[in-house]
Amino acid sequence: MQSQVTTSTLIKMKQQGKKIAALTAYDFPFARMLDQAGIDTVLVGDSLGMVVQGKENTLPVTMDEMLYHTAMVSRGCARALVVGDMPFMSYQGSLDEAVKNAGRFLKEAGAAAVKLEGGADVCPVITALVKSGIPVQAHIGLTPQSVHQMGGFKVQRDEERLIKDAKDVEAAGAFSVVLEGIPSAISEKITHALKIPTIGIGAGPHCDGQILVLHDMLGINDRFLPKFVKKYADLAAAAGKGVADYIAEVQQGSFPSDEYEYK
Repeated sequence: MQSQVTTSTLIKMKQQGKKIAALTAYDFPFARMLDQAGIDTVLVGDSLGMVVQGKENTLPVTMDEMLYHTAMVSRGCARALVVGDMPFMSYQGSLDEAVKNAGRFLKEAGAAAVKLEGGADVCPVITALVKSGIPVQAHIGLTPQSVHQMGGFKVQRDEERLIKDAKDVEAAGAFSVVLEGIPSAISEKITHALKIPTIGIGAGPHCDGQILVLHDMLGINDRFLPKFVKKYADLAAAAGKGVADYIAEVQQGSFPSDEYEYK
């Protein structure tokens, strides 16, 4: 088996020019599949609110729900770095509350790091977590928890602000930063400006790594897909056919046949 991926591994990969492959996962079977396939990082995203729970955005997701899903994913990963996503209002209050909530991801759910959204405004939180021994992945650009403040899911084009945010979260102690919904040319400048790795989602090919939502790239999600999503499989169609065949055989009485009976 390949060695365990750590935060230091990701920084070394950037230094060596090796691309980082990351995906989301929300349960044990998918996490185990990704880990065995050789994924570098598994993010237990608060996107589970939309992907698994069927909600309109990520805002209703709770700490208890995130810990529940992160624990399942951690049990499925022997090699990949597991990152737990801090949900809305779990770190925006006091620093003490932020540290306590982040610590639960490591202590109770088995994650190796946490992710939180925001740039310069969350740097005090990042610093407090890192000082407490909790590795932090930052997230700038299109930040879904700020969907109402941003007026929707919009591409972020303020180059000066984005570069400042990226440098600020690095200075605060983040080991990597997710760049979401950012034009490729800006992401390239950010990537070259930082010593920590950039992980892109809708941020072009110049980032140090890429991440997608698993259910989007495997074709499980039949909802709207953003422009940046490439479907690598169509599991929804394959599963639908399997279920339809099962229904037909049950109704026809052809399942279970002799080979599936106990004698």
